[in-house]
Amino acid sequence: MSMSEDSTDLELWQRTVKSDGPAFALLFERHSQAVYNHCFRRTASWSSAEDLTSIVWVEVWRRRKDARLHSDSVLPWLLAVANNCLRNFQRSQRRHRKFLAKVRTANIDDFTEDADGRLDDERRMAEVLAALSGLRIEDQEIIALCDWAGLSYAETATVLGVPIGTVRSRLSRAHGRIRASLNIAPADARPTDVWPSPRILE
Repeated sequence: MSMSEDSTDLELWQRTVKSDGPAFALLFERHSQAVYNHCFRRTASWSSAEDLTSIVWVEVWRRRKDARLHSDSVLPWLLAVANNCLRNFQRSQRRHRKFLAKVRTANIDDFTEDADGRLDDERRMAEVLAALSGLRIEDQEIIALCDWAGLSYAETATVLGVPIGTVRSRLSRAHGRIRASLNIAPADARPTDVWPSPRILE
């Protein structure tokens, strides 16, 4: 089977399972941005998202024979791995925050306008995560996968291992709670209208 940038995820993954590095590299180029955005929106920290993205891809390679693809797309499984990495991250979040605070303090004078924009994004995302903090972790994951990562109900159900109906009901419930938390009237806007959009990872 020949390989090119037009190869499907399934074709590339079949080669990756056989330890084909170039095929894995193509998958990385294709989906690393989505994984990065997902990690940023769950942490509100660019540097944490960068670290977590690296960890996710290491885990994906290590667990390449365990993948469960939805149709021809490997993205839902990548985000499932990312969720596991994020849970581990959140268990040690306090230690990471102290470290990141030291790094930012040491380098704040070297920041450019772009870096200022990154900090603004982090503050905005931190506000959104604060609003989400009252939700169950399952509901937070539903919002991250459906609203932020743009997965379909079926793909999200694959990631979380739940029925599609459960995805629909959890998302509806989460939207209702987040509207109340952010004081958004149902007739005015959806909660998704306030989510910050991470820029492209250079």
